[in-house]
Amino acid sequence: MNKKLCALLLGTVVTGHASAAEDLTLMLDWYVNPDHAPILVAEQIGAFKDAGLNVKIVPPSDPSLPPRLVAAKKADLAITYQPQLHFFADQGLPLVRVGTLINTPLNTVMTLDKSITSPAGLKGKKIGFSVSGIEQTTLDTMLKHEGVSAGDIKPVNVNFQLTSALLAGQVDAVIGGYRNIEALELQIQGKDPVVFNVEDYGVPTYDELIIVANSADVDKPKIAKFLAALKKGNGYLQAHPEETWNAFASGHPELNTELNRRAWKASLPLFASDPAKLDTARYQAYEQFLFDNKLIKQITPVEKYAVDLSAPAH
Repeated sequence: MNKKLCALLLGTVVTGHASAAEDLTLMLDWYVNPDHAPILVAEQIGAFKDAGLNVKIVPPSDPSLPPRLVAAKKADLAITYQPQLHFFADQGLPLVRVGTLINTPLNTVMTLDKSITSPAGLKGKKIGFSVSGIEQTTLDTMLKHEGVSAGDIKPVNVNFQLTSALLAGQVDAVIGGYRNIEALELQIQGKDPVVFNVEDYGVPTYDELIIVANSADVDKPKIAKFLAALKKGNGYLQAHPEETWNAFASGHPELNTELNRRAWKASLPLFASDPAKLDTARYQAYEQFLFDNKLIKQITPVEKYAVDLSAPAH
């Protein structure tokens, strides 16, 4: 009788837990890749399920859509970029940063010319870029930091073909290549790129990849649960990089490449150890940087577009 009762009670608990799982849709910024490792590992180890969440991870058909889908309440969360968040805030979109995935810039200036030992060496050179506005401002800031005028270089739009333009000698350097992707890609091609990190030359540091929610949904418990599970995922990833890579490669055989294997390991120190924690001063400084360079129309207070959910839930 006792065994039957225990079985009945256990069945009730399991059924109740399953029915209580909340659906949460996360839109990625791009197709699945090593930048998303903590999310993928949280899924691998069952951290989302343990938090009572049924997380649907969706790569976008158009990379510009995810934040706008969240703004329109068509998705719960989206991965985007801190610089973009400031533009969204300037436009009045109801988006709030609730978490950070990668808390360091990935953007770099890269060259294969060993005679260029700092951005000062870019004077008179052809520099490939893909995105006008923010990339040009970033490059101009780096040049100014080294005493070079923006008019002293020749910008060339390479239409997102950064590494191929560099390898073909069409340009002397490129801006926009990621230190954990394009730099490794060049190494696999047998090259040894010179890499200048943007934050080392006058550009305020920023969070490369962040997680945004609709401003009306910030206090929903499922968002705090998601971030707690993400923290567990990153903790497991850091402790078991090889095991988690093997699981990722097995689950995504089409992504089991030398570049992704190297990127998985190179990205480990870049992930936020506490995704919910907010560095307010960092966001204020980058907002000021964009305003000073006339990329946004006004200064928006940080609390309007970013929150710190690292405090215990109440």
